[in-house]
Amino acid sequence: MRALVCREFGTAEQLQLQELAPPPLAAGQVRIAVQAAALNFPDLLAIAGKYQIKASLPFVPGGEAAGVVAEVGPGVRQFALGDRVIYGGSYGAFAEEVCAPESSLLAMPADMDFPTAASFNVTYSTSYHALKQRAGLQPGETLLVLGAAGGVGLAAVNIGAAMGARVIAAASTEAKLDVACAAGATERINYSTESLKERIKTLTGGVGVDVVYDAIGGEYSEPALRSVAWNGRFLVVGFAAGNIASIPLNLPLLKGCAILGVFLGAWREKDPEAYQRNFAELCEMYSASRIKPLVSRTFALEQFREAFGQLSGRRAVGKIVFSPLRSA
Repeated sequence: MRALVCREFGTAEQLQLQELAPPPLAAGQVRIAVQAAALNFPDLLAIAGKYQIKASLPFVPGGEAAGVVAEVGPGVRQFALGDRVIYGGSYGAFAEEVCAPESSLLAMPADMDFPTAASFNVTYSTSYHALKQRAGLQPGETLLVLGAAGGVGLAAVNIGAAMGARVIAAASTEAKLDVACAAGATERINYSTESLKERIKTLTGGVGVDVVYDAIGGEYSEPALRSVAWNGRFLVVGFAAGNIASIPLNLPLLKGCAILGVFLGAWREKDPEAYQRNFAELCEMYSASRIKPLVSRTFALEQFREAFGQLSGRRAVGKIVFSPLRSA
């Protein structure tokens, strides 16, 4: 099978597209013929050796895919040959086949195509968990999304609007903000050309925002936290800007606000039933056209350097997907 292989930690330039033997199938696992696989920011961290779950070299990167069940191992009960499934894990997705524990799979909605399914779970489950369980977002509250046109950011805009919030999108270009507004944001902030703090103050009449969704970090975290309303919630989702901000701890005291971490993988392991309920609710929203994932670009696996470059250069809008993965 063809697979993208990381043999040394670094950048996408060091990855290799190779022919490998199909992975062995163990008890409790399912073999998936991968039809599409999505690229996420953690994949950049993984190939650099900076992800919190560090892989042993060599490894196949990719934590999100959709495909068809080609084989089931002993003890598998939920899935059968021919089932369409979504895979969510840490590694292995950027290949024509992946073997995964049954517990890491979800049934693919019947009304969803493979590229959409491959790009749906990680971003939408992360953002829904952040807004529902962590922030307790309520209808009528104001939600500020930093990095509003990226994978998780655009999902947060889409879900926040579906939950009845007033969504303020913040991004680095007007084109990205156009995409965020099409997904449900009603106000916009271009933090490349205007002061984030002053613009929030103007848009909220000095009251501040109820929830901040921060997948960017860096220089934008502190001004966003300073713009939180009393009893507000600040969600730490990721650090796409590259730097982890040092936050003065007097700010949550003065604001009476909470800083909340969002780690989908750990929550999924600790509360799998709640995770499944969230996914079922997201599928209902999708079927009712209340949310609409955006796959902005698809690449052949041979184009992996260009695809990774879109993400690392922060040029990606919505999700980038490898499809098809299987050679003709």
